Amino acid sequence: MHQPNSKTLIARLLPAAAAAFSSLLVATAQAAAPGISAGTVSAVTFNLVAQDASLNQPDGSSVYSWGYGCTAGFNPTFVGVTENAACPTMQVPGPTLVVTEGQTVTIVLTNGLPAPAGNTSILFPGFQVASSGGVAGLVTQEAQPGKTVSYTFTASSPGTRAYYSGTQGDLQVEMGLYGAIIVLPAQVPSMCTSGLRAGNVAVEKNFGEKDFRLSAAAYDHPDTCYDREYLFQFAEMDPTIHKAALAAVTACQASASAPGCSMEVPTEPYHPAYFLINGRSMPDDMDANYDGVYPHQPYNGNPHMHPGELVLLRVIGQGRWEHPFHEHANHVRILARDGNLILSKNNVNYSDASGVTASAPGLAGMLMFTTDTYPGQSFDGIFYFTGRGLNWDMYGHNPTSTDPLATLPCYPDANGYNTGYDGTTNQSAHVAAAQSAVNYYEWCADHNKPLEVNPLGDVPTGGPATLPNANILTNGAWYSGSPYLGPDATLRSDSTLRNGSAGCVTGVVGNTPNCSNLLPSNTQANPANERAYAFMWHSHNEREITTNNVFPGGMFMMMLVDSREFVIDESN
Repeated sequence: MHQPNSKTLIARLLPAAAAAFSSLLVATAQAAAPGISAGTVSAVTFNLVAQDASLNQPDGSSVYSWGYGCTAGFNPTFVGVTENAACPTMQVPGPTLVVTEGQTVTIVLTNGLPAPAGNTSILFPGFQVASSGGVAGLVTQEAQPGKTVSYTFTASSPGTRAYYSGTQGDLQVEMGLYGAIIVLPAQVPSMCTSGLRAGNVAVEKNFGEKDFRLSAAAYDHPDTCYDREYLFQFAEMDPTIHKAALAAVTACQASASAPGCSMEVPTEPYHPAYFLINGRSMPDDMDANYDGVYPHQPYNGNPHMHPGELVLLRVIGQGRWEHPFHEHANHVRILARDGNLILSKNNVNYSDASGVTASAPGLAGMLMFTTDTYPGQSFDGIFYFTGRGLNWDMYGHNPTSTDPLATLPCYPDANGYNTGYDGTTNQSAHVAAAQSAVNYYEWCADHNKPLEVNPLGDVPTGGPATLPNANILTNGAWYSGSPYLGPDATLRSDSTLRNGSAGCVTGVVGNTPNCSNLLPSNTQANPANERAYAFMWHSHNEREITTNNVFPGGMFMMMLVDSREFVIDESN
């Protein structure tokens, strides 16, 4: 779903206050974990090059940078996201390398940086790397200008890890020489592909969605199953350093009489002005993957999910600073750090729908309110949102309505969710019905609970909570105070609005008799039928949610929790 370039919004964005900001967030391009693969054979090779180019920023600036890309003539297989996919000769972050546990991986790096930049290299922390060619550097073999060096290792264990320059890291990593490598498990636990754990994938298929996961599990462990995944690489840029690098390169290249001219670029004091998610700042990070407006920044940051899905977050800190990041709506369960599962001392027994059992150490990663990533560090974590315990029916069910969508049943499973696994003789029928319903994974304890104690026309019978009057408090088009998921959920909640009544015009909301006064969330969304909970995901370092000191910007994105009938298309 290609969206207009976010820079068309910038004139309105820069002076924005919160209300204006919320009305601007209309992009719906999806994120995922796009990357490149070199095949499924036992030994794979990636041909990369380090080059220079400029990165677009939402304040209109173009920042001279360095980055890894695909060598001309190297044609990898694109995974995760394939529509409009490309691997330019320079991108930031570098191409995400997707391999499988046990594969022998070779990266051939060509140094295409300007000659004054000198040597360059790549480090692959967490792997035993053998190198060939190049010249000895301080920590690894390096490629001289115009030359190549090769690195080979075995992808010995699953997980998400960083790769980055091992040459003059204070300058080269700052300039953009970093990327991610994802190692998929060789064996996916059967618990992740059967029974309840496979339910969300079945539901996605019922509603016409494709499966964009790289795998069904993050690790060779039954507790690492997931339904959807995203990769986010956090970094910052100090434009003073980048300008100095460009000036040094330009001066050397202009001095034909000094072929040995080298760069001397100070990297302190350090004052970053741009804070990036996958090489882009908000709102650019919500434009499509592989958007042509960002030829050297192909990856976005715009997560979506449906209630009840397990969302795998692959996160890497690629800059110099630690980045405290807050995922609104729930904590994140940390599975692993730097590809190392966090395990307890005690074993847990697991069983799948076919009765296959397994015993493995339980996971011991903590739940984090604000996740943290330090320079070069990664984590894999699970984010989860169901609406459990809100104490009102967030789907807008109304037992007095004549609308079938307003009177959907809710069959609680052993955990209290509407998955159809209710233990009755009609279980197979209930499972089939639940997997075809928009309220799959609804928390049944809140089913049919009205919303407001003192309704202003929203819900006819009162409830446990009172929301602000929309005539008094307006939060913009992405207002998530609306209790409803789905394109017609405001109508669904009130049979009089659906069926028509005196003074109430179908499709019109506001201060009219028996009509809902709450707009469905993000009514200006594109596509127009999307109605989602919009949760801000952002850095908890206040400076990092600005672009060149102007709010909003920087490390900022939105998690949209969409109703089942909205098809989340991760193809771009």
